[in-house]
Amino acid sequence: MSPHPKRPTQLIWATRGHTWGFRFLLDAGREDPLPDYERAFAGALDHPAVWHQMGKVVAVRFPDPQGRRDASGRVIPHEFVAFGDLAAKITSVDDGTTQLWPLVEHAYARVWNADVAPAEDDLRFDC
Repeated sequence: MSPHPKRPTQLIWATRGHTWGFRFLLDAGREDPLPDYERAFAGALDHPAVWHQMGKVVAVRFPDPQGRRDASGRVIPHEFVAFGDLAAKITSVDDGTTQLWPLVEHAYARVWNADVAPAEDDLRFDC
């Protein structure tokens, strides 16, 4: 059971599924999360696991903790941009895995293997 039943609000989350392509699943309330995402990851290297801080914003990338792969056999990455109080708690990739992943893991488990990308209503953040 997840202790985080509500949709995270200080978080942009981008990933892909088994058959659907890379997209934003959380947008931190932004109409267009892409500019914030690009700024946050601008100084980050293209490694499988990355932690990058820009002021009060933190970008974290890590491979799917369950080792899930897409239909082409590629490891699925999860990329997060955290803001505010949430960002202050994330000081490493390990923090991202232990503090951010539990916020989304159940929602992702429900949709990652779907034939099409999830709509916003498909992402339930309860258990």
